[in-house]
Amino acid sequence: MSFLIDPPLLVGTGALIERISEGEDTARKLEKLTIAGFLATSISLYLNAPWTRWIADMCKADSGRDWMLNSGVFKLDHEEVSSRTHLACAAIFATYPVWLRMGRKLASKSA
Repeated sequence: MSFLIDPPLLVGTGALIERISEGEDTARKLEKLTIAGFLATSISLYLNAPWTRWIADMCKADSGRDWMLNSGVFKLDHEEVSSRTHLACAAIFATYPVWLRMGRKLASKSA
């Protein structure tokens, strides 16, 4: 996961949830599971949790935080991160449910 990739993945997952769910109760449960999985993985990457090392390695990143911030595209400093950067990242994490809901909404309009 990364800040560059997560939003489109969440929109796509939301659309998939909308299309495969047989009811709102099921859709809500799938939303919660999806958000929990994304946040657990992405926050763990951002915090450089040891269990995420293989993901960073697979993505050819220096660390999980490097992958989350730079996605192999940017060159932001991922080692000396300011409080401002941490706050911005927390705000981005807070948008994850919005992206998922956007996907559901888009899929429901096209059905």
